[in-house]
Amino acid sequence: MIGAHLQILREQKKLSQGDIEKRTGLLRCYISRVENGHTVPAIETLEKMARALEMPIYQLMYDGDDPPQPRNGTDKGEWGSRGKDARFLNKLCGCLSRMSEADRHLLLAFVQDVVKRK
Repeated sequence: MIGAHLQILREQKKLSQGDIEKRTGLLRCYISRVENGHTVPAIETLEKMARALEMPIYQLMYDGDDPPQPRNGTDKGEWGSRGKDARFLNKLCGCLSRMSEADRHLLLAFVQDVVKRK
């Protein structure tokens, strides 16, 4: 079902599979396989597609008539939703996606330790 939903969202934004290929770095044939239900994408892939479609990832997986309301009724004020913070968050996601799972766990443990000290 996620594939059909991705195709609908892509077409609503008037984007081709080639446009998504350029924005994500994923091969067009892979995008086609996902949209036709032959392949189930990983979360990291869904994150790339959400960024390419310029929408939060939860909208890719939501299947209701009315979209869920973001916390506090709006996401405009949340950190990382726009401007410099959004660019930083996007860069951070890119770096984390290239790290091994063990390195991500190590980094998370370090960050949690730093936060505890404050």
